[in-house]
Amino acid sequence: MKKGNRLTVQIIIALIAGIALGFVLNRNVAPDRIPDMTGPFALLPDVFLRLIKMIVAPLVFFTLVVGVAKLGDIRSVGRIGGKTLLWFLSASLLSLLLGMLLVNLFQPGSAMHLPLPPAGENTGIAKTALGLREFLYHVFPTSVVDSMARNEILQIVVFALFFGVATAATGAAGHGVIKTFDAIAHIILTMTGYVMAFAPLAVFGAMTAIVAREGPGILRTYSLFISEFYLGLLILWVLLLLAGAAFAGKRIFGLIKRLREPVLLAFTTSSSEAAFPKTMVELERFGCRDRIVSFVLPLGYSFNLDGSMMYMTFAALFIAQSYGIHLNTATQLTMLLVLMLTSKGIAGVPRASLVVIAGTLSTFNIPEAGLALLLGIDPLLDMGRSATNVVGNSVATVVVSKWENALEN
Repeated sequence: MKKGNRLTVQIIIALIAGIALGFVLNRNVAPDRIPDMTGPFALLPDVFLRLIKMIVAPLVFFTLVVGVAKLGDIRSVGRIGGKTLLWFLSASLLSLLLGMLLVNLFQPGSAMHLPLPPAGENTGIAKTALGLREFLYHVFPTSVVDSMARNEILQIVVFALFFGVATAATGAAGHGVIKTFDAIAHIILTMTGYVMAFAPLAVFGAMTAIVAREGPGILRTYSLFISEFYLGLLILWVLLLLAGAAFAGKRIFGLIKRLREPVLLAFTTSSSEAAFPKTMVELERFGCRDRIVSFVLPLGYSFNLDGSMMYMTFAALFIAQSYGIHLNTATQLTMLLVLMLTSKGIAGVPRASLVVIAGTLSTFNIPEAGLALLLGIDPLLDMGRSATNVVGNSVATVVVSKWENALEN
């Protein structure tokens, strides 16, 4: 069995074992003892994610600098960047619209009939509604060292773009830098292979802790919302892959096969960031040239979170329905555009989707306390969002590669 297939099997086994053990603990351990019992299991994914985060910032920096420098000049960067952002905006709009259409079709919150909560009730989530100044401050770093320390991917991308263009512009003097950075990037990818060996343990610990703490009850209570949301994600996957097939043809089936492991890893760890290094490797094996992968994929982690985008409209309108608040089509479209703008570049914020939703709810006079409806099941929803983000960014990389005639057979 190939090494990659072996790891996939190990992850699936760990997933099943974690769910089984979680149910056993949930049903046989007193509720007040479950947090203590699941503490050691929760440490496993936490340590794994810390190892991944240790890799992501330098990997993004070195690979993006090399990718930009290999593009040759500022015109190439602008051309490819323009195509990339066009695809990102189109995919984001599709995701938001799909979420809006489905939540209006299914009306998952209508059965709640909740009374309006007291004004100013605390949700425990810091809200944000990024204005132009805050957005620009968030995009442009004051210190790249600080950005790397905090894993601010968008700020690292901005610095790497400037660095890569400047490296290419220096001509022969920059060739040594490119060669060195390329070697460092390959060393970090080798490190990634070592870290990935711990993925099954992380998956086992994460699933054990989640199922033991939440139990089957939370799934029954919110089964309607969860099933409808996951149906929406499935539809989004189909649409994204069909869009990719319009450019890559039947090769899209090969991409699906390549993405099994990164998608499964993102799903079980609730982190598309955890799947970033493996996604990069699989896209290059699929035939995307490294200079395109190194350019498009890091940008996608800030600008193209398709699963998270769909969840934002789905969740915000679900909360409005739960309180019996009617929003007309014009208001919903305005909310969609607000979410489109305020969501860009905050991928590094913990529970980023909830943070953006909190800020948007107040803009449209929807009780922020409604977020409490989602807190219990958010880990389950985040698993699907993370996996979808991997699919969306991978399709984007393939499409841009095809546009640039950089997709090898």
